[in-house]
Amino acid sequence: MTLSAQIIWLFLLALPIACVSWTVTHEEVFKEPREYCVNRCKTSKTLIARKFFYLFTCEYCFSHYVTIIFLCFTGYKLLLSDWRGYIIAGFSLVWIANVYMSLFGFIKQDIKKEKIEIAEIEKKTKE
Repeated sequence: MTLSAQIIWLFLLALPIACVSWTVTHEEVFKEPREYCVNRCKTSKTLIARKFFYLFTCEYCFSHYVTIIFLCFTGYKLLLSDWRGYIIAGFSLVWIANVYMSLFGFIKQDIKKEKIEIAEIEKKTKE
């Protein structure tokens, strides 16, 4: 694969990684399992159990495991064609996916802020 194709793959493959990671760790569809994991992460007696359940509450942590799954499915390697290419690709994908999630988080936060401001303006105009 050419370097330009590898870069395109990097930015495109990070999109579904970010989507899956964000959905599991933030969206309502996984609210109950996430709350269970938060509870177990705080109350488990062993360090391993606490860290295991924490993985499902942190988008950064969870994105590493999602990336590993995507690397297994796609065989994507970055820069080198041996096992080192998987390592470089893995950390690069995690980084790009987390940039995407950060941007999405800022946009989502800004939209929420605007909705609150609009609701306050509407409330004032009704009064």
